[in-house]
Amino acid sequence: MKMEKSSLLFVCFLSAIVFCSAIETPQFTVIHTESDFEVRLYRETSWMSAPVREMSFEKATKLGFHRLFQYIQGANLNNSRIYMTTPVLTSIVPGAGPLHSSAYFVRFYLPLKFQKIPPLPLPELKLRPDAWASHCIAVRKFPGFARDHNVIKEAEKLGVSLSRTKWANSTSSGSNHAYSIAQYDSPFQFKRRVNEVWVDLDGSKAEGCHYNRLAAY
Repeated sequence: MKMEKSSLLFVCFLSAIVFCSAIETPQFTVIHTESDFEVRLYRETSWMSAPVREMSFEKATKLGFHRLFQYIQGANLNNSRIYMTTPVLTSIVPGAGPLHSSAYFVRFYLPLKFQKIPPLPLPELKLRPDAWASHCIAVRKFPGFARDHNVIKEAEKLGVSLSRTKWANSTSSGSNHAYSIAQYDSPFQFKRRVNEVWVDLDGSKAEGCHYNRLAAY
């Protein structure tokens, strides 16, 4: 029953994307493009993260967003309701599980209104603010639904692509996760779905990874 409730809340949460005309997303500048991936320089961003101990990517995402859904609906010390943003980001922590993972961070991008001072979540939700410095991310798009059976394959494809370019030695060693899966669409959208694999790049090694206020998306 608890898992069914979590799944229902997760569906309701993502369904909000369909009905919102202006969804905020993190701002970035594309600094390099290949046939199957691109490198983006993201500005400083603030997220709210839900740590999850789970072997399944799909279950972890649902469980994390059960808590994040409550947070944006007002389960915070300000009783603030927070608008939906994209993407839904699930970061995979390196481990020994079947997806090379033993834990996840499910992340909600905070709207500009709350970037500097996020509402504090209620303690029982076990969420934590997560501030990201401006940095580069290698991004590979893939269609369909992000599932347990395909996320690791897409991440491996990005790794192979990076190994053949000047970005081969730029994978960030300071990141606390191996890669992230960004989901942009409602679960009720079955066609033209967009997902992305994100891999952090080390700014000290990656050419062009310096913050630029111009040409941001």
